[in-house]
Amino acid sequence: MIRLNIPVPTEERRRDLVKQCNKIAEKAKVEVRNVRGDIKDKLKKAIKDGLSEDNEKDAELELQKLHDKYIKKLDALIEAKNKEIMTI
Repeated sequence: MIRLNIPVPTEERRRDLVKQCNKIAEKAKVEVRNVRGDIKDKLKKAIKDGLSEDNEKDAELELQKLHDKYIKKLDALIEAKNKEIMTI
């Protein structure tokens, strides 16, 4: 058995880790927004191909609900991770 003694991170190091986590979370949020934008573009093209506007509006509302759901999940995950990092 090999044991490695890893020292507890300092306050400054923990703050740096929290900043890194926040940057990663922001990138994930941007990706979710980009996917939403891509799907909206596809819905606009589908209208030209014969999709009714009512169906398009319903799809957009469902898309927005999914977007909000995943953004909330990301926020909850990053909040939990930040608390975990900051506890000694």
